[in-house]
Order: sequence, then structure tokens, then C-alpha cells
Amino acid sequence: MTTSDHRKVLKQLKAKPAKLEKYKKNNIPKQRSCGKALRKCKRCGSTHAHSKKYGLNLCRQCFREIATSIGFKKYR
Repeated sequence: MTTSDHRKVLKQLKAKPAKLEKYKKNNIPKQRSCGKALRKCKRCGSTHAHSKKYGLNLCRQCFREIATSIGFKKYR
């Protein structure tokens, strides 16, 4: 289950409060204090290949797309 899936279901279950409480108890992702799922790319939301160096908080794909516009140069 992705991080956005549970929010879609919550909107659908608002009319059924008993089922909503049961769903919340069992299916909403818990808050993370450490690990890979804690850090997300601020541009696309991906948790893979995340770089927090220099406070960027971007995945590698997003970094490559915007690196030149934020002042990075590719050195060989």
C-alpha cells in the first residue's frame, strides 16, 4: 500500500463510521522514527535513492532533472 492509498479510502468510508474506525485501526501506516520510509523526495514523494545531502531532500531522478537550475555542475 502506498502512502496515498489510505487517504482515498478514508474519503469513501466517511458515511460508515464503524467501518472507518476499524479501517483506521488496522490499515493506516504508523509514524516512522527511523528507516527508509521516513525520508521522501520533496518533489515526487519517492523513498528510493533519496539524497538529503546539503538539505536537498531529493531522489536521484529529480536531482538530475533540476541540478543545473539550482547551480550544480557535472564534473568529469
